[in-house]
Amino acid sequence: MSIDIDRFDESSPEELGGLSNAELVLRFRYHNRDRAWKAREIARRTEVNENSIHPVLSRLEERELVRHKGPYWAITDDLDRLRRAYDTHGTMERFDDLYGEEDPDEWIEASERDEE
Repeated sequence: MSIDIDRFDESSPEELGGLSNAELVLRFRYHNRDRAWKAREIARRTEVNENSIHPVLSRLEERELVRHKGPYWAITDDLDRLRRAYDTHGTMERFDDLYGEEDPDEWIEASERDEE
């Protein structure tokens, strides 16, 4: 995926940081879907901070994108669900690139005005 030169010039290195922790974990889990892994090993192999790996895995489990038994984590067995989640994420990134990112505070303010 590319970005236009204006975004490149105007963005900080942090804003262009690459894949999120969740994306790193899902890619690793998908490419190694024939095995279940302990969280510490997933963190080591994806370079996700060990303090962050459990919250990331828990959020992915809530979305039914990974499975958990004891200390082990595996990718979902519903690969269609995983594919749909990945496609949706890619679509949202493209919309953000085209139209700018949404500001959650603006949405909250608008909904509060609508309630009045």
